[in-house]
Amino acid sequence: MTSVTMEQIRYQVMWDRLLSVVEEQAQTLVRTAFSTSSREAGDISAGVFDLQGLMLAQAVTGTPGHINSMARAVVHFIEAFPVERMQDGDIYITNDPWKGTGHLHDFTVVTPAFRNGVLVALFACTSHVVDIGGVGMSPDGRQIYHEGLNVPIMPLAVAGEMNKWLLNLVRANVREPVQVEGDLYALAACNDTGARRLFAMMDEYGLDDLYALGSHIIERSQTAITAAINELPQGSWSHAMRIDGFEEPIDLVAELAISNGKIHVDYRGTSGTSDFGINCPMCYTEAYTAFGVKCVVAPKIPNNAGTLGAITVSAPEHTIVNAPHPCAVVARSTIGHMLPDVIFGCLHQALPNRVPAEGTSNLWNIKLGAGHGIAGGSNEEVTPFMLMSFHSGGAGARPMLDGLSATPYPSGVRNVPVEISEAITPIVVWRKELRKDSGGIGEMRGGLGQTMEITSRDDAPFGIFASFERVLFPARGRDGGGAGATGRIRLASGHQLRNKGFQTIPAGERLIVEMPGGGGFGDPKARNEIAVAEDVRLGLVSSEAAARDYGIVVRDDGQIDHVETARRRGA
Repeated sequence: MTSVTMEQIRYQVMWDRLLSVVEEQAQTLVRTAFSTSSREAGDISAGVFDLQGLMLAQAVTGTPGHINSMARAVVHFIEAFPVERMQDGDIYITNDPWKGTGHLHDFTVVTPAFRNGVLVALFACTSHVVDIGGVGMSPDGRQIYHEGLNVPIMPLAVAGEMNKWLLNLVRANVREPVQVEGDLYALAACNDTGARRLFAMMDEYGLDDLYALGSHIIERSQTAITAAINELPQGSWSHAMRIDGFEEPIDLVAELAISNGKIHVDYRGTSGTSDFGINCPMCYTEAYTAFGVKCVVAPKIPNNAGTLGAITVSAPEHTIVNAPHPCAVVARSTIGHMLPDVIFGCLHQALPNRVPAEGTSNLWNIKLGAGHGIAGGSNEEVTPFMLMSFHSGGAGARPMLDGLSATPYPSGVRNVPVEISEAITPIVVWRKELRKDSGGIGEMRGGLGQTMEITSRDDAPFGIFASFERVLFPARGRDGGGAGATGRIRLASGHQLRNKGFQTIPAGERLIVEMPGGGGFGDPKARNEIAVAEDVRLGLVSSEAAARDYGIVVRDDGQIDHVETARRRGA
């Protein structure tokens, strides 16, 4: 074995080790976080960067919106605090939507890692906090100033001393000060763990810096993704998707061009900005666009500055995917999470049978609150609380597999157990179950949504901060597959609620949330008979829908009526 080969193996081993370092970094954040969004749902990111702000490795634990926008955020920190001015024990922080991850509820923290007095790397992480003041997690705000406390890039700690003035300011502006401050300390601990594990790795392999390893990672990644892109058809393809929006429906339009080892996505033709908080800053648009491309083109190539550099994005300013300051952006995920579906529509034309049908995509998070000025009367009548509980509808069917049910794709967060929500707030979840017949029909069935029924344990009013999609326009099927069921929010008494904006659930009422299903893929009459019968047996598809949509007649005993089925299918 040549010395060159041994050196390449050594680099690969260290690269793998670096990936384990950032994964442990992320797990520290999950284990120490106070908020359910981080602790239970994994709505975080963690990574290590070189001294130019280029991401070398990211943790698998986390969400694409956080990871890919954080990947471009560290350069802003370096501009504010050049590496020459950094000192051991410093920690920097911001929640600026245009320099971080797209809205004020996400704090990004950057920590310089000094080894033996020498700066060798930067660690960064992001976490979604339960509250940041303002109007809460509702898109009702008209400007960023309505949405809460905006912390510019500043020190969270200086030479090892926490910035008590900043912590006091945060506590004074949020409804859940214990949770939010606890999350800030968790973010600091997360990066500290990453640094300690990195130093142990450098000691083990005799590294004084990360220059050579970092160059190897970026060069190999660039080479790999360039080769993957060059294997694709060259040209450009366009696709459009209409979604519910707030004041009026929104058209998301993309042109995807593949050429010379690069992929460029242009959102020209997309609807303009909203007057409400569903606007998406460019950093978040770039994040989910790159994720959508990589899912199809290079899913196994590690995500870092080398791979992300091959995917570029443009959008006219003042479109809803490139909203400038001071647009309201609290619910920017409403738009951002839909972008992979638009990208898939382009790629399906270039790469048939490689991409799934449309899914719910937009998270159907249960964002609830109560207390003075939110819902109800005085604080004596209503227990004050703020809750962010993550849930989702169904994902789109894949060319060879059914869609995943109640699965938050593309966000990657986990559904939060209802027991957690019930333990920390005065709510009761009476029902959480898969929603029968909600998956789009097809040879491959779309994933099912779910139904939740919620009320107050105190028999008191509470509010919902709604920002739901797929209520008016369902997830579309592909290649003959049917659309998934649309979503709906209502009261048990029958009153329909709006899909966006803050609304009060009166005392004694039950909130019912019916989440959408994913689109189907292929001709439903080509679906395997046994698969349909199994769906009926499991309660995923009704016997009526099986006969109507698939031509499969399933008797009460669960067996297929082959004679009637053959007649309906025209065999």
